Amino acid sequence: MTTAQSLISRILYEDNHIIVINKLPSEIVQGDKTGDMPLSDLVKAYIAKKYNKPGNVFLGVVHRIDRPVSGAVIFARTSKALARLNAMLQKRELQKKYWAVVKNAPPEQSGTLEHHLQKNEKQNKSYATGPDAPNTKKAELNYSLIAKSRDYYLLEVELITGRHHQVRAQLAEMGCPIKGDLKYGFDRSNADASIHLHARKLSFKHPVKDEIIDIFAPVPDDKLWKFFEEEVG
Repeated sequence: MTTAQSLISRILYEDNHIIVINKLPSEIVQGDKTGDMPLSDLVKAYIAKKYNKPGNVFLGVVHRIDRPVSGAVIFARTSKALARLNAMLQKRELQKKYWAVVKNAPPEQSGTLEHHLQKNEKQNKSYATGPDAPNTKKAELNYSLIAKSRDYYLLEVELITGRHHQVRAQLAEMGCPIKGDLKYGFDRSNADASIHLHARKLSFKHPVKDEIIDIFAPVPDDKLWKFFEEEVG
């Protein structure tokens, strides 16, 4: 079981205003109907112990990534930082780059994908549709092929918009479902129920200090991930 103590090795950045954690594929960021311990509660427990804080610890969830996805997640430690980070998200001033391992080669070495995504609440899945379909949101990302192994390709994805299951849905629509992602068309699941999608890099202006923060999240302890990390360097 993951504990607040085991969180320490996964802290990518920490100060009085924000804390960034390298999320494991099995973790949920916030509490949900499963009742499993969310990452946010682990971070609160860590802060309470480290800083000897009695009572409730403030922790703002700035953004989430899907349970089977790994990588960098930002939490705000103050209400001021939370408000400013939320404003950055709205203005698209927080840059997110993902690594995705796919079975099929993309049609081009690099490109931009634009789709309209429609979320199916019952299935917890997003579908690419035409722009005239009801309740759709425009989704846009840039991708580039940065490495390949004997059987797989590593794509770097830069999000322009932030939509439900956006990377998963858009890459699948391109014909490149992510390794292990049964929901979006990969042929088999990973043994640990993860998918090979990793929030690799976050770049943003610190919400209080006047400086740009670049954060890189090490990949999960997995042979294929490690191969690609060494290949890219």
